[in-house]
Amino acid sequence: MRRAILLLVVFAATPLLGQTSQEPDWARVEDETMRHFQTLLRFDTSDPPGHEQPAAEYVKQVLDKEGIPAQIFALESRRPNVVARIKGNGKKRPLLILGHTDVVNVDPKKWKFPPFGATRDGGYVYSRGSVDDKDNLVACLMVMLLLKRLNVPLDRDVIFLAESGEEGSTRVGIQFMVNQHFPEIDAEYCYAEGGNVTRVGGQVKYASIQTLEKIPYGIELTARGPSGHGSVPLKGNAVAHLAGAVERIANWRPPIRLNETTSAYFERLAKISSLEEAARYRAVSDPAKAGAADEYFLENEPRHASMLRTSVSPNIFQAGYRINVIPSEAKATLDVRALPDEKMPAFLEQVKKIVNDPAVEVKFAERDTRPGAGVARLTAEGFKVVEAAVTKNYNAVTLPTMSTGATDMAYLRAKGVQCYGVGPAVDIEDGPKGFGAHSDQERILESELNRFIRFHWGIVVDLAKAK
Repeated sequence: MRRAILLLVVFAATPLLGQTSQEPDWARVEDETMRHFQTLLRFDTSDPPGHEQPAAEYVKQVLDKEGIPAQIFALESRRPNVVARIKGNGKKRPLLILGHTDVVNVDPKKWKFPPFGATRDGGYVYSRGSVDDKDNLVACLMVMLLLKRLNVPLDRDVIFLAESGEEGSTRVGIQFMVNQHFPEIDAEYCYAEGGNVTRVGGQVKYASIQTLEKIPYGIELTARGPSGHGSVPLKGNAVAHLAGAVERIANWRPPIRLNETTSAYFERLAKISSLEEAARYRAVSDPAKAGAADEYFLENEPRHASMLRTSVSPNIFQAGYRINVIPSEAKATLDVRALPDEKMPAFLEQVKKIVNDPAVEVKFAERDTRPGAGVARLTAEGFKVVEAAVTKNYNAVTLPTMSTGATDMAYLRAKGVQCYGVGPAVDIEDGPKGFGAHSDQERILESELNRFIRFHWGIVVDLAKAK
């Protein structure tokens, strides 16, 4: 009798085990992915003004239909966030995956294809949001659907956040969720936008995985002097003083300072580069050689120059209202992207010393500043899983990357979540040609969207599945 019961249990369990170990039917997954992707792209969720509600409601309807519990959280009714959760056995802390539903706004006259048409042409999908960030959004959605359908046993809960407001209104999105509903998204690890795979000449060269990001600040310079008639030049001209201050700032190079992420980035990049390039990438860690490499980067690879330091860029200049009137006040605003450990009060004092003009006031500008946060560890399981998936899906090296821009992961890292930025493969040539994120012809290769779905599925399953 005991043997009979044991055999019955084994036979009863066999179909379930077979179901949970099977691979998805990727041909069907690709067809379904494209249907969801095009639907999401066709919602005009431009921010500003911000109206993510149709996309959020669509995501929730798809999840509801599959029996995946999903909730709406909204600070403003037109700008909701969706949170869905598939339960694990609780042996490990949850995994959070997220994508944002809003996109930057468009000038339709500059688009060859309708910006919200999700047009398929020549193997590409053209639409606003195709690589920022509805690619991640649809990847997260498909992963949740597949986890549910295949009944994958999990050691971790998998949480999906479809957030609003990333492109400039974080108070309705990630700030709202972190400040008022953090238990709903609290996790050990997070995968979100912020990385990508780089192709050169159609061939994958490397994968950039964001483990750290700079923190945005603003500094305002205000020059004051006597006003007067433009026909009588004045030595105290506020515009002239401000112009001199801005020139000194533009010529200033804050000191080079590497961290764990950037050290690993340049070291790994050197291994897949030409001898000449490799010498420059290795030189950044040598104080005697870093200056020459920095000069080259500033001229030819400005993103790498920015990764070496806290950067300062004069971006706004406001002065005067008539050609024949010397204004009494002129202002400039500096876009500062700080290393995460930069001591900003001390940095402001450095800026004042560089300006070196009593006629120019230097102070912090009001700005929606993301919180500073620690680096996502390169030794953590969450990063090792990504490295393995990059090797499997792209046969490429993984470069841990400090983003010079900003993502909503900063808010999660500040709460102790280990966050890693991922993204699909894009051609390095696309950006200069005007096909990249925020461009007037934003596009993604269909084949690379499909490969990204498989990659995203792999990292979630490998990190969350029951061992």
